[in-house]
Amino acid sequence: MKLQRDVVIRTALDLLDEVGIDGLSTRRLAEKLGVQSPALYWHFKNKRALLDAMAKAMMVEAGMDQPVEPGADWRDWIAEDARRFRRGLLARRDGARLHAGTRPEPEEFAAVESETALLCAAGLSPADALRAEIAIGRYVVGWVLEEQADATDAAEREGERMTAAEMAGYPLLAEGMAAVRDADPDAAFDYGLGLLLDGIAAKMRGQARRSDGLNLTGPGQV
Repeated sequence: MKLQRDVVIRTALDLLDEVGIDGLSTRRLAEKLGVQSPALYWHFKNKRALLDAMAKAMMVEAGMDQPVEPGADWRDWIAEDARRFRRGLLARRDGARLHAGTRPEPEEFAAVESETALLCAAGLSPADALRAEIAIGRYVVGWVLEEQADATDAAEREGERMTAAEMAGYPLLAEGMAAVRDADPDAAFDYGLGLLLDGIAAKMRGQARRSDGLNLTGPGQV
């Protein structure tokens, strides 16, 4: 029976959950599928191509291929899109490592275009809109990289937390650590995301002021 591409990808994602990205190999995947390794290369020219296809499938599972809803508020949409992205990465073992370094493919351009249009309508240039999307995307990937690393290494790092005596000479650090150390993960993520969104909003206001200034300048005026 001919090996189907989508079966390979689904099986590879299941194997990722079992062994992690460091344990994932084409040999192991072929064994799980009951085929010889060369059979995989009918669909994927190398392991990198397979990983990219897995990352794309993971994003489709998370609903990241949907365009912006008509009439959406830019801040609400971008925030929920970032949360959806995070959930998608967390849904798979080493999801952030799998996704890191990938780039949108042509079939994903429509969703990216609609999000860029949303930010442009709110006052950003296309270049600044894309920079904002990249910044938020990398924030999410970096955040989940840390989350998944913490979960993996938690047992080995048991007892490494600094004691009150060790923190005594650093009162500001101690106060800050007390607030953030045991924070709800979702709330902590949203706080950092909010800082980025505040920065985007400030950029929009700055561009609007410059645009208004240009519009108020008539012939012979400076």
